[in-house]
Amino acid sequence: MPNIQPISELRNYTALLETVVPGSPVYLTKNGHGAFALVHIEDQEETETMRAALRFMCEMNKGIQTGEEEGWLTIDQVRAHLKGRRHAVQG
Repeated sequence: MPNIQPISELRNYTALLETVVPGSPVYLTKNGHGAFALVHIEDQEETETMRAALRFMCEMNKGIQTGEEEGWLTIDQVRAHLKGRRHAVQG
């Protein structure tokens, strides 16, 4: 069951924060509508990790799609490209 509290409960923030545990956020309402969520730092770190993984998978999918549509590079083409980039950065 979600822990939903009015924002006025922040007056007693110590007691409210004690109810925030991993996997159990506290949702705060303002004028009867959802406004904020208090989450444990472990949950926030997990969320950030999942977002980064999702961004990575989306970029990988774009690369696969490009390879299938425009053709794949040979290993020699990749090496030449990387070598050119390295020289551009150093130069």
